Amino acid sequence: MPLRVYSTLTRDKKNFTEATGKKPGDTVAMYVCGPTVYKPSHIGHMVGPVIFDTVKRYLAYLGYNVKWVVNITDVDDKLIAQAEKLNTTVPELSARMTEDYFACLKSLNVTGIDTFPRATQHIGGMVDVINALIKKDYAYEVDDGVYFDVSKDDDYGKLSNRDPEQMESGTRMEPNAKKRNPGDFALWKSKPGEPKEVQFDSPFKCGRGRPGWHIECTCMAIALLGQTLDIHGGGLDLQFPHHENELAQSESWTGKAFAHVWMHNGLLKLKDKDGNEAKMAGSLGNVLNVADALKHVSGDALRFFMLKTHYRTPIDLGIWDWNNPGTPVPNGLVEAAESLQTFYRFFERFERITGASFFALDKSMLTNFGLDDPIQNEIKSLRTRFFEYMDDDFNTGGAVGVLYELISALNRFADQKRLEDPATGSREKTTLHVGTTVFRELSAVLGLFKSAPAKKSLDNGDELVSGLMQLLLDLRENLRTTAKGAVKDNPLKKPLFDQTDLIRKRLGELGVTLEDRPGGTTWRVG
Repeated sequence: MPLRVYSTLTRDKKNFTEATGKKPGDTVAMYVCGPTVYKPSHIGHMVGPVIFDTVKRYLAYLGYNVKWVVNITDVDDKLIAQAEKLNTTVPELSARMTEDYFACLKSLNVTGIDTFPRATQHIGGMVDVINALIKKDYAYEVDDGVYFDVSKDDDYGKLSNRDPEQMESGTRMEPNAKKRNPGDFALWKSKPGEPKEVQFDSPFKCGRGRPGWHIECTCMAIALLGQTLDIHGGGLDLQFPHHENELAQSESWTGKAFAHVWMHNGLLKLKDKDGNEAKMAGSLGNVLNVADALKHVSGDALRFFMLKTHYRTPIDLGIWDWNNPGTPVPNGLVEAAESLQTFYRFFERFERITGASFFALDKSMLTNFGLDDPIQNEIKSLRTRFFEYMDDDFNTGGAVGVLYELISALNRFADQKRLEDPATGSREKTTLHVGTTVFRELSAVLGLFKSAPAKKSLDNGDELVSGLMQLLLDLRENLRTTAKGAVKDNPLKKPLFDQTDLIRKRLGELGVTLEDRPGGTTWRVG
């Protein structure tokens, strides 16, 4: 079926080609609101980038050329306040936090962003747009800035579906007795006491100052992608007032639709140790920075966690006792990391059977699987279902479910055909290779499993540790062999098996997993 996408503006799903006028081969313009770089990135900052990176990957898979822009807000009230608190400058702080943001994106395999414009690089364009809005009577000047007059925009509120008269309580709305309407928002601010590095020349009556938050995105998006975007994305918390105001000022300026499709991703939610739902907020002390999360779970685990639900659904982190050092990350992340082991164990099994690395497989699209047998028909069916989920408004949650089913089918096939037996024929192993290549293809669409996870060891791969582990395995195997050979009523039979279980249990407590296979027992850390 064709790709269908939900737009917050129209509140329905439409065929992507119908909504945008674009078909495979055309360029899709996508803009996603980026961070205000005043503190290190927390995991909530990564939800949007991971989701829209996956959106771009799928559109590219379908044949579209996607140009994706994410802005960096490097001048803002929060930045100014934080720089003063840290006794540094706004440029220094924003540069340092931008590098942190880039490092976090890399760790979660967010590779699709083409351009990162900084607000301070587009001040001249912002001044020009504000001037144009004044001349068109959509904006007015007062002695401390320039404001957009929401009463002049007949359909103001259409994105968030709110009545302008009921919007005064919106986040980041600035009270000012000089405004004509409570909902009017700043296009330009003049605050004489602010540092010189955040004050820019302007032709307005208020003189030097800086742009408002909303005008920054309008100017950067249009300068780099044109007057009408195909996709405008961001978190649900940005729908009002930020996106509502972006839309109003953009369409008032250009007279054209600002975006064909508005996509808003759900936000993180979590519970405290008592089960009370809470939002992630600095005021509560429950913010989990990406760098801290990566000390306990991998970037793949974080990305996987963010994709296992539909993007418009809130992402449940589970329970987190954030004041207890013994619970460094929410249990939802721990469970995601444990779930990934199912896939990693299969990758190891695939390499044992075929001698090939999963991570080196060719991900090119497969259309002809060759042999017509039950397992290959099942693989074809699962592959079709994967794309049906993705075509239904980028339903990554359903697509992740298909990955589990595909791994289960491949493991079942390997068991039934005894593929780990060296005597097994090459035809069955070829089928496994084909099925695993399909898995590689699908997981790449989601940006998962780019490379092998870092190998863990008990002592940096020390040969002595490896030798001692092998000695333990040999002793355990001798115990198992003796127990199996004992007659049923031999009083030593159960104690011998108990000793082998004890070895497995104690090693498990140290983070070592034993896997008994036809060719012997293997061990792994994690």
